[in-house]
Amino acid sequence: MTPLHVVIAGSSGYLGQSLVPALRERGHEVTRLVRREAGPGESTWDPQGGVVDEALVQGADVVVNLAGAPLIGNPHSKSWARAVLDSRRATTGLLAATVAAAPGPRLPALVNASGISWYGDHGSAPLTEASDTRGHALLTRVCREWEAAARPASEAGARVVLLRTAPVQDRRHPPLQQQRLLFTAGLGGRLGGGDQHYPLISLRDWVGAAVLLVEHPTASGPVNMCAPVTPTNAEFTRALARQVHRPAFFAVPAPAIRLAAGAMAAEVLGSLDVRPAALLGLGYEFADPDVDAVLATGLARG
Repeated sequence: MTPLHVVIAGSSGYLGQSLVPALRERGHEVTRLVRREAGPGESTWDPQGGVVDEALVQGADVVVNLAGAPLIGNPHSKSWARAVLDSRRATTGLLAATVAAAPGPRLPALVNASGISWYGDHGSAPLTEASDTRGHALLTRVCREWEAAARPASEAGARVVLLRTAPVQDRRHPPLQQQRLLFTAGLGGRLGGGDQHYPLISLRDWVGAAVLLVEHPTASGPVNMCAPVTPTNAEFTRALARQVHRPAFFAVPAPAIRLAAGAMAAEVLGSLDVRPAALLGLGYEFADPDVDAVLATGLARG
């Protein structure tokens, strides 16, 4: 593999902290975009102000954008919801426009974060990257605008990959961080009826898949970053209870979830039976293909 120059935004986040060393271990040069004074291997940018080193971005082989305000917040707060959307639209729009304006015939590739919520509630229907988007749940709307902000790069002819990421399961970070504590205390249980499908992926598979998509010269378009077998919430509940050796008798009624979760209730009660068709088509071999394997890896002490 010829070493690449990868410029990455959002490198200080949960996923970025794992992706950067994985890329460097494979011999790639990585420059991190940061919002403070830059150190070695870094470049300062201000996405809200529209400021970025254009020569750096346009001279890269691949630009990876994982930046965005945290999804953990007050679901009843309009300012939080606005920050979730605005931060993703601003970072993606600036990088996509900069990539699109690159001189010469070769444009940098853009590997841009997105979310599995793009699809919206589809019940039990199996979903691939060819499936449509439905409904108006908060994160579904955010993902639509997030992906739309990347269009200038694809319309200019750049290779653009959209990482439709499912919840990444790792004991050190949400959502599994909180779920592990709850289930260990014997307070775990299914949410609503429990028959809604809940896509997920292990951290090591997310990183492995992201590295493949950075390196693959023809990979483009939306990519479902999820395990091949999507459990229902009830199956997830039973699997996590087994892993922590605790019963999980409780069930949280759907009305209570709607009241407590506000704008995020649809993310908890909606059903997404997603398949990673694009990754499987590229030959990616999952280390953790189902809920038991994903949780075992996510709960292991690192």
